[in-house]
Amino acid sequence: MVMWARSNKAQELPLKGLVVLITGAASGIGAATALEVVRKGGVPVLVDCDEEPLARMAQQCGEETLSFVTDVTQLDGMLDVVAQTLSVHKRLDVVFANAGVAAFGPVAYVDTQAWTRCVEVNIFGVFNTVRSSLPALMQSRGYVLINASVSSFAHPPAMSAYAASKSAVEALANVLRLELAAHRVDVGVVHASWITTPLVAEGALHPGFVRLRSTMPSWLNKETSAQEAAGVLVRAIAKRERRVFLPAWVKVLFGLRALLHLPFAERELVKAAPDIERSYLEGLASEGSLASSFGPRERDRTLARARQEK
Repeated sequence: MVMWARSNKAQELPLKGLVVLITGAASGIGAATALEVVRKGGVPVLVDCDEEPLARMAQQCGEETLSFVTDVTQLDGMLDVVAQTLSVHKRLDVVFANAGVAAFGPVAYVDTQAWTRCVEVNIFGVFNTVRSSLPALMQSRGYVLINASVSSFAHPPAMSAYAASKSAVEALANVLRLELAAHRVDVGVVHASWITTPLVAEGALHPGFVRLRSTMPSWLNKETSAQEAAGVLVRAIAKRERRVFLPAWVKVLFGLRALLHLPFAERELVKAAPDIERSYLEGLASEGSLASSFGPRERDRTLARARQEK
């Protein structure tokens, strides 16, 4: 029987033998975490909607790795992922609900399809991932980790769908923690600031997003590498932590969250909002609603789904 390793600095393989399901595993935080899981002795199960990069990640992670091209917004698909995982590995110990997308734009103008898709992936995708996994996690007395981002408590202009969805999954995690305590399943939440990922890199292509980041002091704008983030996350998984802050100073913001939306704290964002709106409308006129609201990858996925539905 596989047992959770005790958390101590001398333990070289704290995840030895543990089966770890990761959504959004083809790039960014998910991909880096998958590699770190392997390095620490775990067995990753990778889920993503992008087939080619997922296949490359699975190859990097080794022969024991399972991978599934699945849209997390489809509950049947996630149920099948868990069923196939159990048929091979006979257990599931950790679920990292990491898959997420971002929609950008003022509420008055943002593409409604983009806004809805962001909510579907970031809320329903997390729900589907957790719901499909819970019977197995209850049996293994496992651990759930949900990526809620700093946006779960810091809500900037033009990011309404992302902020709303991340706030929702933080609340979901808080409820889950209470419900699952009697089943000996622990629940953690990740509050990450800027991590160097394709999602953040795509944001830099939008002038409105660049203006948004300019409202922040340099120390708040520093990015953490995906590899560094993965190291923190895997240590948190091994310790079954309830809160993970990336980087560590985010814990201070979390403690001050009640102050973040008082007038003095919002002053620079209020000043920036008209500039962000202007930039968005310029993009809307030149590139169209969908292109102005989504980064290139999610725009391409949306167009591909539309072609398949015809």
